Amino acid sequence: MHVIAMNAMPRKGDPLSRRSFLNLVGKGSLAGSALISMGVLVRYISFQSEASLPTQYDLGLASDYPLGSRINVQSVPATIIHDSQGYHAISLVCPHLGCVVKVTSDGLSCPCHGSRFLPDGSLRNGPASKPLNVLRVETNADGHLILYTS
Repeated sequence: MHVIAMNAMPRKGDPLSRRSFLNLVGKGSLAGSALISMGVLVRYISFQSEASLPTQYDLGLASDYPLGSRINVQSVPATIIHDSQGYHAISLVCPHLGCVVKVTSDGLSCPCHGSRFLPDGSLRNGPASKPLNVLRVETNADGHLILYTS
């Protein structure tokens, strides 16, 4: 009977034992996993986030928003309200999960999870737990409405 030491490597031409084969496959799997993990890590570290969205929007002339109007600005998204007290704006982004709410006959409704808001942005029913955000609107020296989202 021939005894082989545990750490002995097979010589060229010797058949590969089952133990040696499994050892080789195990080490190869570990090396492959390490390489894949390094690739994922490098990709994660080098990730470039999207450019940040503007925090200020020029909405055009204030005269384009007549007294008593409620105008949706889809590019923001927000609703501009012009009443006897001036210009106001509410965000159309649901505070629950960030979906854009839709204008309905009785207020605003989130198409994602069913939150409902009154026309002034206050919460009617959830799952949202907060009203829509109120945004700041100012008129500049040129007569343009400037909307601030932060």
